[in-house]
Amino acid sequence: GTRSPDDFHRELGKIVWDKIGMERNAAGLEQAITDIRSLRDDYYKDLRVLGNGDTLNDSLEKAFRVADFFELAELMARDALHREESCGGHFRAEHQTADGEAKRDDENFSYVGAWEWNGPDTPQTLHKEELTFENVHLATRSYA
Repeated sequence: GTRSPDDFHRELGKIVWDKIGMERNAAGLEQAITDIRSLRDDYYKDLRVLGNGDTLNDSLEKAFRVADFFELAELMARDALHREESCGGHFRAEHQTADGEAKRDDENFSYVGAWEWNGPDTPQTLHKEELTFENVHLATRSYA
């Protein structure tokens, strides 16, 4: 191949920063998933790993980590796309009040979620653990 693990890592990082960052929207998240999948395909076709079998190969180790980052980045985008609300550090531009504050949906999203990676061509699985609030009352924060 012609591209280093660092090259792919930087490009993936830009996708994550630009489209899955602090403020997100459905169109950007869907584009991020498409971009991540395309970049992952390029990675497996055009990756160049330097080194030899005589020493610890840092380039090979980095290549394995970047492969994992593709899965993580896609799961992050899928989770953000699935969560139809704004809450805490998760801000969806289409889910805000007229004043620009986060618009929560506690009825549908009061759970801890963990996504299971099932492969690039298989739908991912969302595992949920419902949250019970006994000492805290859910409320929208206001920074005004």
